[in-house]
Amino acid sequence: MTHQYTRRQALAMGTAFAASALGYAGCATPRGASSRPPNIVYIMSDDHAAHAISCYGSVINKTPNIDRVAAGGMRLDNCFCTNSLCAPSRAAILTGKYSHINGLRTNADTFDGSQQTYPKLLQRNGYQTAMIGKWHLVSDPTGFDYWNILPGQGAYYDPMLIEMGQKTKHQGYVTDIITRSSIELLEKRDKSRPFCLISQHKAPHRPWSPDAAHANLYEGVDIPEPATFKDDYSNRGHAAHEADMRVASKLDHTDLKVEPPAGLAGDALAHWKYERYIKDYLRVIASLDDNIGRLLDYLDKEGLTEDTIVVYTADNGFFLGDHGWFDKRFMYEESLRMPFLMRYPREIAAGSTDSHMALNIDFAPTMLDFAGLPVPSDMQGRSLRPVVCGKAPANWRKSMYYQYYEYPIAHAVRPHYGVRSMDFKLIHYLGGTPNPIDEWEMFDLRKDPQEMRSVYADPAYAIERAKLTAELERLRKDVRAVD
Repeated sequence: MTHQYTRRQALAMGTAFAASALGYAGCATPRGASSRPPNIVYIMSDDHAAHAISCYGSVINKTPNIDRVAAGGMRLDNCFCTNSLCAPSRAAILTGKYSHINGLRTNADTFDGSQQTYPKLLQRNGYQTAMIGKWHLVSDPTGFDYWNILPGQGAYYDPMLIEMGQKTKHQGYVTDIITRSSIELLEKRDKSRPFCLISQHKAPHRPWSPDAAHANLYEGVDIPEPATFKDDYSNRGHAAHEADMRVASKLDHTDLKVEPPAGLAGDALAHWKYERYIKDYLRVIASLDDNIGRLLDYLDKEGLTEDTIVVYTADNGFFLGDHGWFDKRFMYEESLRMPFLMRYPREIAAGSTDSHMALNIDFAPTMLDFAGLPVPSDMQGRSLRPVVCGKAPANWRKSMYYQYYEYPIAHAVRPHYGVRSMDFKLIHYLGGTPNPIDEWEMFDLRKDPQEMRSVYADPAYAIERAKLTAELERLRKDVRAVD
């Protein structure tokens, strides 16, 4: 982290931050105002579903350290992904723009590192910036004083890391290594300047390989199947039937680690596979939670907690046996929904929650806003600062647009786009070589929160369908969507 303030930058930052603080005079400031922009610690995991976090009401595991972020700040209950896939979500978060605007629509695409990102804007305005852990965007990171990343998905054990272009193999467990590297970097920081640390974990991405300390966690415990585990996809179109990510048939030896007991078949075999999958998934999360606790403890020990924004999120949602699936991609709730916890004692009331609709393209504007910097007009998201301060404006969004592109590789989820309001969801599946489809689904989220029955063809929903269709077209024009 070698970037230095110029006098002009320092004065500009101070002026901008003061103006920004005045603009949000209605925000709660439990610890009082600060004379300089906050530090930022952005922690993101990979494929961590909100319903596997205890502060979100998980019934299958406990995450006491992740819960610390919620207890000290705000939990957003309606945070959604605009394209539920690892690399596209990461690009959307960095740029504040939809996939079709930032150019990264699938995991096979390469991120254009020359474009504007929020770390670049922070760096240009005096922040020390660092990226450690899972990057997954093919091109090298830009906008960072320091970066040390996993190549591609990376490995759970003895991973290779690429530090500023130099490959080095490390001994140990990847979650521990990313956390240790994050703390070591903070120890070397320039204490006279604010920092933005992006610490991104591989966990709990497939194949869910736990460390030794948690290898036997949940041994002898029967994890209950989700209510929709035996979903037969009736009352829906072809897309759900075709998706190739069923726990019962798709998980392989790499995922399960051992062969199934002899004689198991049908529902009994499906349940055995579910238990193998979900326990390893939760074991990997337990290690992740421990390591987040270590990073939070470091902030406490160094007296940084009051002046540091801490975010915990994941790159997308994930099916935890819901609808019989693992993975993500669909616009269905478990895949669409992201966890988002944000702590900043100077402005965010401890233990607060909010149900306004947030999107991953909002993260970049939010970081810039808290840093006292203007949000570029070409960013498509909105700053969440007034929301997390408990002062969401009356004109806050009531609906969101989603679009997924990657097909047919990796689980054969059909391309689709759609709109989600607070009460309904409309999805359009289209295209897909060699057998294109053109189908619609609509769900009443009030009566059918698990999305088991499409009401698109139900005459009783004709008025709502027309409203949603009009809103979908409005959103497509607003975000400049492409087919």
